[in-house]
Amino acid sequence: MNGILMMVIAIAVLGGAYLLYGHYLQNKWGIDPNAKTPAYELEDGVDYVPADTNVVFGHQFASIAGAGPINGPIQAAVFGWLPVMLWILIGGVFFGAVQDFAAMYASVKNKGRTIGYIIDEYIGKLGKKLFLLFVWLFCILVVAAFADVVAGTFNGFATDEAGVVVSKITANGAVATTSMLFILEAVGLGLILKYTKLSKWVNTAIAIVMLIAAVAIGLVCPVYLSRSSWHLIVFAYVLVACVVPVWALLQPRDYLNSYLLIFMIAGAVIGVFVSNPTCNLNAFNGFEVDGQYLFPILFVTIACGAVSGFHSLVSSGTASKQIKNEKNMLPVSFGAMLMESMLAIIALIAVASFGEGEAAAQGLTTQPQIFAGAIANFLTVIGLPHDLVFTLINLAVSAFALTSLDSVARVGRLSFQEFFLDDDVDRENMSPLLRIVTNKYFSTILTLMLAYLLAKVGYAEIWPLFGSANQLLSVLALVACAVFLKKTKRQGFMLWAPMAFMMAVTFTALGMTIVKLGKAFLTTGLTIGTTLQLVFAVLLLILGVLVAIQGVRKLLEKNGSNDGRNKAAA
Repeated sequence: MNGILMMVIAIAVLGGAYLLYGHYLQNKWGIDPNAKTPAYELEDGVDYVPADTNVVFGHQFASIAGAGPINGPIQAAVFGWLPVMLWILIGGVFFGAVQDFAAMYASVKNKGRTIGYIIDEYIGKLGKKLFLLFVWLFCILVVAAFADVVAGTFNGFATDEAGVVVSKITANGAVATTSMLFILEAVGLGLILKYTKLSKWVNTAIAIVMLIAAVAIGLVCPVYLSRSSWHLIVFAYVLVACVVPVWALLQPRDYLNSYLLIFMIAGAVIGVFVSNPTCNLNAFNGFEVDGQYLFPILFVTIACGAVSGFHSLVSSGTASKQIKNEKNMLPVSFGAMLMESMLAIIALIAVASFGEGEAAAQGLTTQPQIFAGAIANFLTVIGLPHDLVFTLINLAVSAFALTSLDSVARVGRLSFQEFFLDDDVDRENMSPLLRIVTNKYFSTILTLMLAYLLAKVGYAEIWPLFGSANQLLSVLALVACAVFLKKTKRQGFMLWAPMAFMMAVTFTALGMTIVKLGKAFLTTGLTIGTTLQLVFAVLLLILGVLVAIQGVRKLLEKNGSNDGRNKAAA
């Protein structure tokens, strides 16, 4: 197997899936191009803001991609390239893309509401409360992990074991500068998009010029700050990004980042075809490697790129509120997921191009570095400077991690607010306490404070839980969407197999994590990091099981035996 063959197979499978399976789902569920979408019906200038297809696609793609489709396949490559490739393609088409489309579809058909509200409407209030609590805990976990990753990526100083600065890290400084410029440029682009009537081609040209300028300035003007300083800056940015209108920052920033991501993918594809790297990985290394079992580890390690519960939060939490026309849902949700699967395949080709120990010998120790180093190696064949390409790829990966960070923080804020808001709540005459806990500033600050405390522990301590919690969230989203489709008399059988399989994966993975942490407590005692892991693992497992049980009961009962709220969404 070589790089070109792997790429051709992936393009054929993913492209065919969009044209055939994607349109099949769209026809089965039905769309109304003439319907007034929630973006128009509930337009508020903050969360509900109509956006062109390319803009909301940029938001969806940049938010769900992050560094996940790069990290996961590279980590899972220890099992061999064949199981990794099969899971990316099968999972991406029949699990991830279906979930993302179903979540966005259910949301748009229910006034742009989140999966939590879908559960409330079609499963029950208790299910909604449990789910929103689960999502809020999950978002705290993800914000903490991603914030620490971003701060580490921006860290401008290398230190020795005693913590003494020994040198500056130019690449990190360049990444930091470019990322901060992206934010400033996004505000300017947001004003242009909102207050001018320029064509989308002119807006695209402006975005590309801004993108090139930010990269160029970042390369020549790196910013050097410590990891702890970047922690504070990143959380301050996320605080602002969570409460400002989406048109002012989120939409234009994701619009910029989507072009950076597309350029990165295009460059990587070109690199694969011009260099045709050899696959130096074994096809299969067994069901157990270094004490790690292929089931369930492979399926929680590769989340983004195959199926990720976080995607359902973006699809139903932010993107669905920006859809101009129902016909845009397929390319924005299903299409963006398949594009992410392509990125995951590229990451697999990248890690497979290195011989045993070769990446480490070149100083490539992290997954983004391995990815960037491989793409740089590919593109040197056509004469591009290795150092320049390596830096640009690192810039792109870091920009996407920052994008995912503030997207999930906004979802966490919305989930906390929704936990206290029901349809029967009189929003004009709420109690003082209810007004406080549903205030967007209070809910944002509380969410970020808890995430900040976790981030100081370090992502390495909390990252192991991310994969299991993320995939359990996928289970709950699939259950909610399956119930919605059944109650509205639409076919949802295509969600049942993914739902059942991911239940087996996630409950096994979380159970193994709890057992492992329990043994650590009996032998060496629990550190702060492992204590937090254990608390979150137990809470997430309990909440996940309770929501899943409620959802499956609704799924198995006969139509008409529910609580009387069985009504087809328009």
